[in-house]
Amino acid sequence: MSTAPVRLVASDLDRTLIYSAAALALGVPDAEAPRLLCVEVYEGRPLSYVTEAAAGLLDELARTAVFVPTTTRTPEQYRRVHLPGPAPRFAICANGGQLLVDGVADPAWRAAVDRRLATECAPLAEVRAHLVRAAGPAWLLKERVADDLFAYLVVERALLPEGWVKELAAWAEPRGWTVSLQGRKVYAVPRPLTKSAAMREVARRVGADEVLAAGDSLLDADLLAAADRAWRPSHGELADAGWAAPGLTVVPEVGVAAGEAIARAFLAGALAGGAPVPPLSRS
Repeated sequence: MSTAPVRLVASDLDRTLIYSAAALALGVPDAEAPRLLCVEVYEGRPLSYVTEAAAGLLDELARTAVFVPTTTRTPEQYRRVHLPGPAPRFAICANGGQLLVDGVADPAWRAAVDRRLATECAPLAEVRAHLVRAAGPAWLLKERVADDLFAYLVVERALLPEGWVKELAAWAEPRGWTVSLQGRKVYAVPRPLTKSAAMREVARRVGADEVLAAGDSLLDADLLAAADRAWRPSHGELADAGWAAPGLTVVPEVGVAAGEAIARAFLAGALAGGAPVPPLSRS
C-alpha cells in the first residue's frame, strides 16, 4: 500500500513570508489594500504582517506539510513571531546554528555546529573585533552578536564607503567567514553556518521525500539551491543579483503580495494534485 510523500517546506520569514510596515510595498490605493494580519509584536507595537489570505494559506500548509520556519533570527527573536496554524514542530534559527524542536533548542545540533565552527573558522571574537575596528563612526549605528554564532553591523547604508564590504569579504574569506550586505545590515557569518545544513538534518529526521523552500536574501541562496523546488520574490538581494538556480521560480510580486504568492505556491506543492488551492486574493 502506497503512502503519501512527506514534503518539507523550509521558508525564510522576513521579507519572504512576513513583512514590516516599511516592507509591505502595497502599491495600490488605500481603499484597495489587502486586509492584513499582525503576526509579530515588539515592545508593545505591531511589527510584522501577512495578508489575511496568506494567513489562511499558511494555516492549511502547516496542517498539510512539515512546515519549518528557517530564519537568521535568534530563537528569542523568532519566538516573537506567531504564524497562523499549529505551531511548527521544527524551526531553524540563527542561520542554521540553532534547531528548535517543539520550541526548545536541540543541544546535540548546537554542539555539532560549535565543533565544526571551531575546526573550520577563525574565532568569533577575532572577526567581531575586526568588524568594529574597520567600521566608521560616521555610518555605524549598531554592532551585534547573534547567539554567539555570527556578528553583524547596522549601518547608514548611504554613507557606507564604496568597496568597504568587498574589502571586508576579502579579509574574512581565508578565515572561513562570509560577508554580505542586506538592507542596512552587514553580516559576517561562518561559512559552515548555513540554513541548508540544518534543513537537511530536519529532512533526515522526518524522512522527507521532497523539500520546498523560499527566501529573498543572500543568506537564503544555499537553502534554495539545496531544495527540490524553490521560490523567491521579485525584491531583495537575490532579485538585485539576478540569482537563479535549477528548480527556482521567481514570483512576479513584491512586498507582502509576494509573501501571499509564495504561501500559495507552497500549498499547491504540498497538496501535489490534491484539493485545488484558492486563487491569489488582492483584498
